[in-house]
Amino acid sequence: MLVALMTACTNTDKIKTLIITGQGEDNLVWTQAVQSILDASELFSTKIVTTPPEGQDMSQFNPDFSKYDLVVIDYEGDAWLEKSVASLKEFVENGGGVVRVHSKSQAGSPVPSSVSFSERHNFEVRTRITDHPVTNGLPVRWLHPEDVIVQGMDFSADGIQVLATAFSDTAYAGSGKPEPVLLANNSGKGRVFTTFLGTPDLDKNEALECAGFIVTLQRGAEWAATGAVTQDVPFDFPTAAGAVLRTGFKSVNPDEAFENMCSYEIGESTLYFSWLQSEIRRASGNAETLLNLEKKMVEVLKNSKSTVDAKKLILKELSWMGSEYCIPAVKELSSVTDIKDEVDFTLERLQ
Repeated sequence: MLVALMTACTNTDKIKTLIITGQGEDNLVWTQAVQSILDASELFSTKIVTTPPEGQDMSQFNPDFSKYDLVVIDYEGDAWLEKSVASLKEFVENGGGVVRVHSKSQAGSPVPSSVSFSERHNFEVRTRITDHPVTNGLPVRWLHPEDVIVQGMDFSADGIQVLATAFSDTAYAGSGKPEPVLLANNSGKGRVFTTFLGTPDLDKNEALECAGFIVTLQRGAEWAATGAVTQDVPFDFPTAAGAVLRTGFKSVNPDEAFENMCSYEIGESTLYFSWLQSEIRRASGNAETLLNLEKKMVEVLKNSKSTVDAKKLILKELSWMGSEYCIPAVKELSSVTDIKDEVDFTLERLQ
């Protein structure tokens, strides 16, 4: 009973979110991914509601939006009843938030004939408005993998802000011009965030697992619901140098990070070491947190299964942030020929 009560109290602090789905291509994969991504942020309490199947009686679909802080629309299909459309509009006008995931039309309206899609490919996203809460702190340019670009949408309505675009290359059946991929607009007291990123391909689904898509969706959802963004830009947000994927849509788990560091070989992804560097920077001035990180790093050094390359990277970090705690473990490696130079350098700097 105590655990149930604590869970209930925790959920009341979260953003109550309704995800609408039921019709649309790749609908199930998309909706489950969106729910997982929002849940992974630990800011949202999500519930999925499914509309009747295509061609069925839509009078059965009449959600009470007023019970929620945020409505996420992952739907393209039969028209909603007028009262449902009016209810959603009233919800936003009164301060509710809406996220539209790849919505190429208003809820339940046909997709305009002007809309087309590029072929699936890697492309660069360019942040156009850098001082909006959703995009504040993001790189001006970052790479997004294996996705399509939606082309021909009309964004001439008042108040719509194009937060980011992607150039749709004619080499991939593109329009030959920048196309909006992230949008934001205020409506009455509420807010609407739209993303055209993250189209699943039911194979690798790299577009869905892109850290750029995940983070902008989480930030956009928080802004739509509250008008602000409290989430920091994570260390693994992609840059123009390359895309970054999050398997299972989750950010790095510390225990998994140190475990994976042990098996690192040169040439492999340095994701976990980048995470470690980020954590060290964030802990600057906090002696207790730095010591805890140092202890985990020493465990990597002492682990008999740790590779030489892993130990070299750990020694490099300890050389400038380590304390007396790590010195005995570093000295124990002095007899290892392959890392003797790194050991000597680390001890020289520490002492």
